[in-house]
Amino acid sequence: MKKDTLLEIILGTIGGLIFAIGMCMCLIPEWDMFTVGILISIIGFIILLCIIPVYRKSHPQKTHGSIQWDIVLAWIIGLIGSLIMGFGMSKVMVESASKSDMIVGIITGIIGLVICVLNYPIYSYIKGNEK
Repeated sequence: MKKDTLLEIILGTIGGLIFAIGMCMCLIPEWDMFTVGILISIIGFIILLCIIPVYRKSHPQKTHGSIQWDIVLAWIIGLIGSLIMGFGMSKVMVESASKSDMIVGIITGIIGLVICVLNYPIYSYIKGNEK
């Protein structure tokens, strides 16, 4: 493993964790740390931004060809699946969720998860039919 790749992994892990902890501090009202959470989230985001120059140094600029629509479709399917799963999770995680909210949330979350899991086989099928 190259030193730059290891640095990208370390920066991504540390920056992601600090950013996530800051977001938790902002969004969990029992902690009462909104202002501190914003500052910690900004620090995590800055650490994540430090990946950009490291990445650009180790990966030279490539010439771009035509748009690969199979990759665009895979991104769209993944985005839709994650949004559906997130909607289901938010229905379940509400403080005073009713039984119907829980059932709808769990079913919606599972549907979104299945869409995300099936994303790669769909991409592989489309990629295989191109040739």
